[in-house]
Amino acid sequence: MALYSPESLMTLCTKYCLHNLEGTLCYMQDNETLRLHPDVFLPSEICDRLVNMYMDLVNTDNSFQPHESFFSLFSDHRSTRLTHIHLRGIQEDIVQDQDLVAFSKQDLVELRLVNCEKLSAKSLQTLNNFRSTLVSLSLFGCKNIFYEEENPGGCEGDNESLVNPTRQVLVRDFTFAGFHRLCFLNLGHLTDGVDVDRLLRPLTSLTSLDLSGVQLNDIQFLLQWQKRLGSLVLYNMDLSEEHIWVLLQLTNLRHLDISRDRTSSFYKFKLTRKVLTAFAQNLKNLVSLDISGHLMLDNSAISCHDEALGPASNEPQKSSIEPFRALRRSFQFLGLFDTTLCNLTHIPAHKITGEANEDQILNAIEAYTEYRPEIASRAINHLFDIARIEQCDQPLRALQLVISALKYHKFDKSVQVTGSAALFYLTGSDYRHEQSIKLRRQVIQVVLNGMESYQEVTVQRNCCLTLCNFSIPEELEFQYRRVNELLLSILNQTRQDESIQRIAVHLCNALVCQVDNDHKEAVGKMGFVTCDQVMEFSWSALWNITDETPDNCEMFLNCNGMKLFLECLNEFQGKQELHRNMLGLLGNVAEVKHLRPHLMTTQFISVFSRLLESNADGIEVSYNACGVLSHIIFDGDEAWTITEPQRVEVMDRMWRAISSWDENSRRNINYRSFEPILRLLPQQVAPVSQHWATWALFNLTSVYPEKYCPLLIKENGIELLKGVIESDAARPETKAMASEVICFCEIFKEERMDTSR
Repeated sequence: MALYSPESLMTLCTKYCLHNLEGTLCYMQDNETLRLHPDVFLPSEICDRLVNMYMDLVNTDNSFQPHESFFSLFSDHRSTRLTHIHLRGIQEDIVQDQDLVAFSKQDLVELRLVNCEKLSAKSLQTLNNFRSTLVSLSLFGCKNIFYEEENPGGCEGDNESLVNPTRQVLVRDFTFAGFHRLCFLNLGHLTDGVDVDRLLRPLTSLTSLDLSGVQLNDIQFLLQWQKRLGSLVLYNMDLSEEHIWVLLQLTNLRHLDISRDRTSSFYKFKLTRKVLTAFAQNLKNLVSLDISGHLMLDNSAISCHDEALGPASNEPQKSSIEPFRALRRSFQFLGLFDTTLCNLTHIPAHKITGEANEDQILNAIEAYTEYRPEIASRAINHLFDIARIEQCDQPLRALQLVISALKYHKFDKSVQVTGSAALFYLTGSDYRHEQSIKLRRQVIQVVLNGMESYQEVTVQRNCCLTLCNFSIPEELEFQYRRVNELLLSILNQTRQDESIQRIAVHLCNALVCQVDNDHKEAVGKMGFVTCDQVMEFSWSALWNITDETPDNCEMFLNCNGMKLFLECLNEFQGKQELHRNMLGLLGNVAEVKHLRPHLMTTQFISVFSRLLESNADGIEVSYNACGVLSHIIFDGDEAWTITEPQRVEVMDRMWRAISSWDENSRRNINYRSFEPILRLLPQQVAPVSQHWATWALFNLTSVYPEKYCPLLIKENGIELLKGVIESDAARPETKAMASEVICFCEIFKEERMDTSR
């Protein structure tokens, strides 16, 4: 077992303070607003950590409760100091305009706003407060920050004012004037319509620019930073020859990213050998290049003969990519994900993204998780295939990267589906011995987050299966209550997938089997002991898996199933649907001739006889009890090996029960075959069994003719019913009912013929 690697004391203290703000740093003013104690003064190292960890807890820990007034704690720059702030809006409304206003008096050096969709143009004005100090700014995914709400005006009775009281208007006059220290700027997914040239022109110190997802026909304005710009990201920009010409003038570039999502269809530009050669010859300072997702218009690889020579090398002179033989030194990073070039042998780079091997895939997950979930999810899917089919060489790194992706993109379906599937294999027994307690707890946290945040069936199933890889209850005890509540919520969902519920029942059982009484009592208070759905599903699942499956029926008996039946019957006396499911299962057991002697005890027969008089769940419990007894009675007098109750007495109670049922009852039952019922028709030893079978057919074909008339005809039931009518042993009421069933089927056939005409 890997050593437990504890969190730092600073991290533990920060988390404790955030979970207990009122007991440590703050007090509640007027029962609604957090305020710092007057004797608290916090330096930037602590303030930055508090804000950034607060955002991390809000976005990744579902049990953490955010405070509306938290950011206001940092409004006074005399008692708090902020310099480096990262705000990520995984939840739509977690970061709003007023939150940024709370920082307006701080001398921020770095401000990262990622996917903060609630921010409006009001926050652009707030940014001006930081223009003299800000060095790094990200507005990635803040798609509404260049919009302001405007009242269209009109009279009070104006219809437009009533229907659309405000509208969003694009702000066109904002620029970065005065941001003279700003070096690093991320405008990924900038709002369409913003004049990027005008917006950026005042910047004099810009060295790094990210325009991911921004479509620009002309990028010549970049030439104003020709001698300064060291990093440029144009992910998903549709390029042209004119774009390439500008890029070749930016000779100071050390990092260039022109990658794209290959699944998008609007790209016209194709990379060529000529372009790659120009990059290698002109951009001599380039140490990082990403061309992922690009289709090559021509072949840029060397011949197959040269490709096969020698072991894999990252030296430029041996490069399998012909244009890169002109490089002076190998790239530190080369993005080749979703390209054919990643499959070549000699690639002149120390770190490569692609899908040719595990290292390339892990590099891709690492590089693209934060800002490109659409790419990261595909890379995780490749990792899933490796973990499922082969063996991971870097399982710890793989697990940590998948955990990060699931944390970053809690509400992204593709990431949650592929990530949760990969977790199942990466936490299995093959890799378990390398994983620390801390790492495995992180897995449990993201699994539970996924179960709470995303109700998609595949995610729920993957998460439940992953929990099965842990030692239960030991490894889940730190989240014991939360796990049980989630599992119970799965069992309480009436439309939940049955396979998920089966796993949930297994986990619930494992959680309560080996814990102390305090834990058991706590689970009981949550509703586990009295939860109808838990017991109903367990018996419903047993009912399903024993249907016309003698081996499973025998296994049920061998596993003390009858003892469990009696205990549940006694413990859950008022649970009607539970009784129906249990009797349905025992009906399956009774259909197996060699197993019926196991049911022939005074205790069991007495219970079945008593349940004939039950009104639970309509007629279902009484009906199923009568079905069990019908098969036992069918074996004849010689098979009745008990003295009490007597066979005649039981048959009389069966007759009375059947006569009390409403023939038009709608049923909570599903027959896939009538074979077990039909075998009771041609006989003379047990008229009551014959009558029960005929009544069942009468009820089902009259209430559900579309479903059951064709089934009865298909299984030759009409001929068997005619035999009942001709039998001297059959009772008159049984014959009359058999005749009506035949009539129902004939009417059904005639109506179908009329419809077809």
